[in-house]
Amino acid sequence: MALTERATETQSAYLLVRRAILAGELLPGQRLVEKELSERFGVGRAAIRTALARLEQEGLVESEPFRGARVRTIGEAEAVEILEARAALEALAAHHAACKATPAQVEALWAIHRQMEERHRAGDLLGMSELNSQLHRSLVEISGHQTAARLIEGLRAQGVRHQFHTILVPGRPQQSLEEHRRIIAAVAAHRPEEAEAAMKAHLEGVIAALKRIGRSTL
Repeated sequence: MALTERATETQSAYLLVRRAILAGELLPGQRLVEKELSERFGVGRAAIRTALARLEQEGLVESEPFRGARVRTIGEAEAVEILEARAALEALAAHHAACKATPAQVEALWAIHRQMEERHRAGDLLGMSELNSQLHRSLVEISGHQTAARLIEGLRAQGVRHQFHTILVPGRPQQSLEEHRRIIAAVAAHRPEEAEAAMKAHLEGVIAALKRIGRSTL
Protein backbone atom coordinates (compact mmCIF):
# COMPACT_ATOMS: atom_id res chain seq x y z
CA MET A 1 0.00 0.00 0.00
CA ALA A 2 1.32 3.48 -0.91
CA LEU A 3 2.37 5.83 1.91
CA THR A 4 -0.50 8.27 1.27
CA GLU A 5 -3.03 5.40 1.25
CA ARG A 6 -1.71 4.13 4.59
CA ALA A 7 -2.03 7.66 6.03
CA THR A 8 -5.61 7.90 4.79
CA GLU A 9 -6.52 4.50 6.21
CA THR A 10 -4.94 5.38 9.57
CA GLN A 11 -6.92 8.62 9.74
CA SER A 12 -10.13 6.79 8.80
CA ALA A 13 -9.54 4.18 11.49
CA TYR A 14 -8.94 6.90 14.06
CA LEU A 15 -12.13 8.77 13.15
CA LEU A 16 -14.28 5.63 13.02
CA VAL A 17 -13.17 4.28 16.41
CA ARG A 18 -13.34 7.73 18.00
CA ARG A 19 -16.86 8.31 16.70
CA ALA A 20 -17.99 4.91 17.97
CA ILE A 21 -16.66 5.69 21.45
CA LEU A 22 -18.27 9.13 21.58
CA ALA A 23 -21.60 7.75 20.32
CA GLY A 24 -21.59 5.06 23.00
CA GLU A 25 -21.36 2.24 20.45
CA LEU A 26 -18.16 1.19 22.23
CA LEU A 27 -18.87 1.35 25.96
CA PRO A 28 -16.63 2.35 28.89
CA GLY A 29 -14.56 -0.63 29.98
CA GLN A 30 -15.21 -2.51 26.71
CA ARG A 31 -12.19 -4.36 25.31
CA LEU A 32 -10.90 -3.06 21.98
CA VAL A 33 -9.62 -6.03 20.01
CA GLU A 34 -7.66 -5.09 16.90
CA LYS A 35 -8.98 -7.99 14.81
CA GLU A 36 -12.62 -7.28 15.70
CA LEU A 37 -12.28 -3.54 15.06
CA SER A 38 -10.46 -4.19 11.79
CA GLU A 39 -13.33 -6.36 10.55
CA ARG A 40 -16.01 -4.04 11.89
CA PHE A 41 -14.65 -0.90 10.24
CA GLY A 42 -13.04 -2.47 7.17
CA VAL A 43 -9.54 -1.14 7.79
CA GLY A 44 -6.21 -2.86 8.44
CA ARG A 45 -5.05 -3.96 11.91
CA ALA A 46 -1.99 -1.70 11.68
CA ALA A 47 -4.27 1.31 11.15
CA ILE A 48 -6.40 0.25 14.14
CA ARG A 49 -3.27 -0.14 16.29
CA THR A 50 -2.13 3.38 15.39
CA ALA A 51 -5.63 4.77 15.99
CA LEU A 52 -5.81 3.20 19.47
CA ALA A 53 -2.42 4.68 20.38
CA ARG A 54 -3.64 8.12 19.31
CA LEU A 55 -6.91 7.73 21.23
CA GLU A 56 -4.95 6.69 24.31
CA GLN A 57 -3.07 10.00 24.09
CA GLU A 58 -6.45 11.77 24.00
CA GLY A 59 -7.59 9.95 27.13
CA LEU A 60 -10.38 7.97 25.44
CA VAL A 61 -8.57 4.60 25.51
CA GLU A 62 -6.37 2.91 28.09
CA SER A 63 -4.18 -0.14 27.72
CA GLU A 64 -2.38 -2.53 30.05
CA PRO A 65 0.46 -4.96 29.28
CA PHE A 66 -0.86 -8.41 28.28
CA ARG A 67 -4.48 -7.22 28.63
CA GLY A 68 -4.79 -5.01 25.57
CA ALA A 69 -6.78 -1.83 25.10
CA ARG A 70 -10.21 -0.87 26.39
CA VAL A 71 -12.44 2.21 26.39
CA ARG A 72 -11.35 4.31 29.34
CA THR A 73 -13.91 4.75 32.13
CA ILE A 74 -14.22 8.29 33.46
CA GLY A 75 -15.66 8.57 36.96
CA GLU A 76 -17.72 11.41 38.38
CA ALA A 77 -14.77 13.14 40.09
CA GLU A 78 -12.75 13.25 36.87
CA ALA A 79 -15.80 14.33 34.86
CA VAL A 80 -16.24 17.27 37.24
CA GLU A 81 -12.58 18.21 36.81
CA ILE A 82 -13.00 18.11 33.02
CA LEU A 83 -16.05 20.39 33.22
CA GLU A 84 -14.21 22.82 35.52
CA ALA A 85 -11.38 23.05 32.98
CA ARG A 86 -13.90 23.48 30.15
CA ALA A 87 -15.64 26.25 32.10
CA ALA A 88 -12.43 28.29 32.24
CA LEU A 89 -11.59 27.73 28.57
CA GLU A 90 -15.10 28.11 27.16
CA ALA A 91 -15.66 31.27 29.20
CA LEU A 92 -12.54 32.63 27.51
CA ALA A 93 -13.89 31.57 24.11
CA ALA A 94 -17.27 33.19 24.83
CA HIS A 95 -15.44 36.42 25.75
CA HIS A 96 -13.65 36.46 22.38
CA ALA A 97 -16.80 35.42 20.51
CA ALA A 98 -18.63 38.43 21.95
CA CYS A 99 -15.88 40.68 20.60
CA LYS A 100 -15.90 39.19 17.09
CA ALA A 101 -19.37 37.83 16.27
CA THR A 102 -20.92 39.08 13.02
CA PRO A 103 -24.70 39.46 12.60
CA ALA A 104 -24.75 36.32 10.43
CA GLN A 105 -22.91 34.31 13.08
CA VAL A 106 -25.27 35.53 15.81
CA GLU A 107 -28.28 34.53 13.69
CA ALA A 108 -26.72 31.08 13.22
CA LEU A 109 -26.45 30.74 17.01
CA TRP A 110 -30.09 31.74 17.47
CA ALA A 111 -31.07 29.22 14.78
CA ILE A 112 -29.39 26.42 16.74
CA HIS A 113 -31.13 27.60 19.90
CA ARG A 114 -34.52 27.51 18.17
CA GLN A 115 -33.81 23.93 17.06
CA MET A 116 -32.93 23.05 20.67
CA GLU A 117 -36.29 24.43 21.79
CA GLU A 118 -38.05 22.38 19.10
CA ARG A 119 -36.24 19.20 20.18
CA HIS A 120 -37.19 19.94 23.80
CA ARG A 121 -40.88 20.38 22.92
CA ALA A 122 -40.73 17.11 20.95
CA GLY A 123 -39.24 15.32 23.97
CA ASP A 124 -36.06 14.51 22.04
CA LEU A 125 -33.55 15.28 24.78
CA LEU A 126 -30.65 13.46 23.16
CA GLY A 127 -31.24 15.43 19.96
CA MET A 128 -31.25 18.57 22.07
CA SER A 129 -27.97 17.51 23.66
CA GLU A 130 -26.35 17.07 20.24
CA LEU A 131 -27.46 20.58 19.26
CA ASN A 132 -26.03 21.79 22.56
CA SER A 133 -22.62 20.47 21.44
CA GLN A 134 -23.06 22.15 18.05
CA LEU A 135 -23.80 25.48 19.73
CA HIS A 136 -20.70 25.25 21.92
CA ARG A 137 -18.51 24.36 18.92
CA SER A 138 -19.94 27.33 16.98
CA LEU A 139 -19.08 29.71 19.81
CA VAL A 140 -15.51 28.42 19.91
CA GLU A 141 -15.20 28.79 16.13
CA ILE A 142 -16.47 32.38 16.30
CA SER A 143 -13.92 33.14 19.03
CA GLY A 144 -11.06 32.33 16.66
CA HIS A 145 -9.01 31.25 19.69
CA GLN A 146 -7.09 28.29 18.26
CA THR A 147 -5.37 27.21 21.47
CA ALA A 148 -8.62 27.21 23.44
CA ALA A 149 -10.32 25.35 20.58
CA ARG A 150 -7.71 22.57 20.60
CA LEU A 151 -7.82 22.12 24.37
CA ILE A 152 -11.61 22.26 24.56
CA GLU A 153 -12.03 19.62 21.84
CA GLY A 154 -9.85 17.21 23.79
CA LEU A 155 -11.75 17.83 27.02
CA ARG A 156 -15.15 17.59 25.36
CA ALA A 157 -14.28 14.24 23.80
CA GLN A 158 -13.44 12.81 27.23
CA GLY A 159 -16.58 14.10 28.92
CA VAL A 160 -19.16 13.68 26.18
CA ARG A 161 -20.65 10.49 27.62
CA HIS A 162 -21.52 12.29 30.87
CA GLN A 163 -23.05 15.18 28.94
CA PHE A 164 -25.80 12.95 27.56
CA HIS A 165 -26.70 11.95 31.12
CA THR A 166 -26.92 15.47 32.58
CA ILE A 167 -29.60 16.55 30.08
CA LEU A 168 -31.85 13.81 31.51
CA VAL A 169 -31.85 15.35 35.03
CA PRO A 170 -35.39 16.68 35.77
CA GLY A 171 -35.61 20.43 35.12
CA ARG A 172 -32.17 20.56 33.53
CA PRO A 173 -33.32 20.93 29.87
CA GLN A 174 -35.35 24.09 30.61
CA GLN A 175 -32.51 25.51 32.69
CA SER A 176 -30.02 24.73 29.93
CA LEU A 177 -32.14 26.52 27.31
CA GLU A 178 -32.29 29.66 29.44
CA GLU A 179 -28.53 29.55 30.13
CA HIS A 180 -27.78 29.27 26.41
CA ARG A 181 -30.18 32.11 25.66
CA ARG A 182 -28.22 34.36 28.04
CA ILE A 183 -24.89 33.39 26.43
CA ILE A 184 -26.14 34.15 22.91
CA ALA A 185 -27.78 37.42 24.01
CA ALA A 186 -24.48 38.58 25.53
CA VAL A 187 -22.54 37.60 22.40
CA ALA A 188 -25.10 39.37 20.19
CA ALA A 189 -24.81 42.53 22.31
CA HIS A 190 -20.98 42.38 22.15
CA ARG A 191 -20.69 42.23 25.93
CA PRO A 192 -17.61 40.01 26.48
CA GLU A 193 -17.61 40.04 30.30
CA GLU A 194 -21.31 39.14 30.35
CA ALA A 195 -20.80 36.34 27.82
CA GLU A 196 -17.89 34.98 29.85
CA ALA A 197 -19.93 34.99 33.07
CA ALA A 198 -22.93 33.40 31.36
CA MET A 199 -20.83 30.56 29.94
CA LYS A 200 -19.22 29.93 33.32
CA ALA A 201 -22.63 29.87 35.01
CA HIS A 202 -23.92 27.43 32.37
CA LEU A 203 -21.12 24.92 32.89
CA GLU A 204 -21.44 25.26 36.66
CA GLY A 205 -25.06 24.23 36.13
CA VAL A 206 -23.88 21.17 34.20
CA ILE A 207 -21.50 20.28 37.06
CA ALA A 208 -24.35 20.58 39.59
CA ALA A 209 -26.50 18.26 37.42
CA LEU A 210 -23.66 15.77 37.19
CA LYS A 211 -23.29 15.74 40.98
CA ARG A 212 -27.05 15.17 41.33
CA ILE A 213 -26.70 12.08 39.13
CA GLY A 214 -23.85 10.85 41.32
CA ARG A 215 -25.88 11.27 44.52
CA SER A 216 -28.91 9.52 43.03
CA THR A 217 -26.84 6.46 42.09
CA LEU A 218 -25.13 6.03 45.48
